[in-house]
Amino acid sequence: MAKVLLKGNEALAEAALAAGCRFYSGYPITPQTEILEYLSWRMDEVGGEFIQAESELAGINMVLGAAAAGARALTTSSGPGFSLKQEGISYLVAADLPAVIVDVMRIGTGLGDIAQGQGDYWQLTRGGGHGDYHTLVLAPASVQENADMMAEAFDLAEKYRHPVLIASDAAIGQMIEAVEIPAFVEHNIDKFDWSIKGCKKGCEQKKIQNVYYTHPDYEGYLADKYRQMEEEQRYENIQVEDAELVLVAYGISSRVCRETVEIARAEGLKLGLIRPITLWPFPVKAFKEAKAAKAFLTVEMNILGQMMDDVKLAVGSNYLVDHYGSIFEIPETDGIIAKAKEMLKKEGK
Repeated sequence: MAKVLLKGNEALAEAALAAGCRFYSGYPITPQTEILEYLSWRMDEVGGEFIQAESELAGINMVLGAAAAGARALTTSSGPGFSLKQEGISYLVAADLPAVIVDVMRIGTGLGDIAQGQGDYWQLTRGGGHGDYHTLVLAPASVQENADMMAEAFDLAEKYRHPVLIASDAAIGQMIEAVEIPAFVEHNIDKFDWSIKGCKKGCEQKKIQNVYYTHPDYEGYLADKYRQMEEEQRYENIQVEDAELVLVAYGISSRVCRETVEIARAEGLKLGLIRPITLWPFPVKAFKEAKAAKAFLTVEMNILGQMMDDVKLAVGSNYLVDHYGSIFEIPETDGIIAKAKEMLKKEGK
């Protein structure tokens, strides 16, 4: 398919259809509303079902019903809307159901604001809702990856019978870039032996039940599932092998860091970049390639450096790990380089 110019949110929506998604339920909230708007007319053209729900809670629970029937089901939100979906996501986990949930992150606590942000990292990677679970989390860094990750997300969701989250952000969702939408595939809603189907009188009806109550060895079953998920680590390393300081960034921040590495190298400063593509499982394997590193710097659009804990766990206690970022502004190259020089100077003492 030829490349076309699309907004990130629109590319994600079209790619979801290409991946065989035929059910969407959601509620408008900036900066992800274009996904809902696009699917409101486009889903009908491909013979699917679009529902603008009365709330985010209704949206996620409609997805649960569609997933139980074997459909490739999608919902999207941002900020406080994503928070409202957490109980439904927790129940998808408990019911062993695959679904894809997109969080187009925005800044701030509470209602926050409509600008880009990366303050949902903890919520995305620590389960988010009540209970004892993880969700697979993919983090696109371009409009093309917004499109490419949709098929992968649905495939992973069905592989593990588990919800998969897409951690986009307002910058990626709103920017316009050239993108090639993957080829359309058809999803067979009747392919799963566990899904609920119509039942004539007298036949045994299948039920979607809580795995904690119905599985004969639910502890072993879930432990094995999460062990397998841990192997789904995805990352991109850029000039990491000889880097004295390694930047760690995802999403829109990683694009700034990619440029920062090039500029710093031209100045003789050995910087590298680890870009997590899976936020969970966190790509600890990527850090084994940073053999010359003296320090690590997370670059995120939040004030607390939410990814630092995962970096510290990945590299151990022998390295300096710090954070550079802001709640309002996309990090800039000059500031990142100044912070890197400061850290290397401190480490050299």
